[in-house]
Amino acid sequence: QVQLVESGGGSVQAGGSLRLSCAASGYTFGSYCMGWFRQAPGKEREGVARIDSNGSSRFYASSVSGRFTISRDNAKNTLYLQMFSLEPEDTAMYYCARSPRYDCSGGYSAFDYWGQGTQVTVSS
Repeated sequence: QVQLVESGGGSVQAGGSLRLSCAASGYTFGSYCMGWFRQAPGKEREGVARIDSNGSSRFYASSVSGRFTISRDNAKNTLYLQMFSLEPEDTAMYYCARSPRYDCSGGYSAFDYWGQGTQVTVSS
């Protein structure tokens, strides 16, 4: 079965960096668009970044563009989110997710499998 396991979250001060990882198993990782989402307490879940199956196309939410980088290693079945210049507003639970498509043309609305999340806390 499809499994997505996030890691790498933690507590940092504003301006710091973190790298999240998502280990995928149970399917052909390199055939699907993948994404990162986040949800802060009391707020709706939002799409942060997504990357197509071979890593050639990447998309970012305006709130993180220029600070976050999504990448993937298909040989290791792993998705990454490198986060720089973190702000208190980035505090949230971060989730990786799989799209049923190889490209990311469905936006952030068409993801079918989710990990359990990893917490990121940024203090001012």
